[in-house]
Amino acid sequence: MVVNDNSAPTPDEIADLKKAVRKLNSRAGEMKMDLHDLAEGLPVDYEILLETAKKTYDVFHDLDQLKRKLISWEKT
Repeated sequence: MVVNDNSAPTPDEIADLKKAVRKLNSRAGEMKMDLHDLAEGLPVDYEILLETAKKTYDVFHDLDQLKRKLISWEKT
């Protein structure tokens, strides 16, 4: 998805972004549950705790960025 920064996004671009938000939101929910399950099982698998936490953080960060972009697009 390429958008010219000087123009308003098209309805198709907004729809694509909404689809990406929904997909990433689903992934974020999965990561949240994975992290929760890992935390409940500690100290078992503690070796993967930092990696799982980082991946979870990254997904939620990306989701936040996409949501902010969508909000700004919908204002135009």
